[in-house]
Amino acid sequence: MDGNKTTYESIDHYISTFPPDIQEILETIRQVIREAAPEATEKISYQMPTFAQQGNVVHFAAFKNHIGFYPAPSGIEEFEQELAPYKAGKGTIQFPIGQPMPMELIAKIVKFRVAENLAKAEQKAAKKKK
Repeated sequence: MDGNKTTYESIDHYISTFPPDIQEILETIRQVIREAAPEATEKISYQMPTFAQQGNVVHFAAFKNHIGFYPAPSGIEEFEQELAPYKAGKGTIQFPIGQPMPMELIAKIVKFRVAENLAKAEQKAAKKKK
């Protein structure tokens, strides 16, 4: 293990480790997620800011040239057309730093993921009742 790795205690701590311009982007993303998922809880998971509601909803993180956004593969598949301009992988999207962040799209993806998690939780609860 790398002894110099930072262990983040909170999203505030995570954001505080970046330069002011990046902090501003991260805080804006955080606020957009909060508004889209008001009942989600904040935590650090995989050393990244994470919002959870009936399971993880989304993670996000800052890198040298982009903001990584992790809405699970389903969140990417559902918005494939709108995400076409961005570099994306199975469960990750890269929003380039220096370009406007697609905050409306981020909010839509978060709302989709919350609905998906709530539906899965309902299905689990219904199975347990049987």
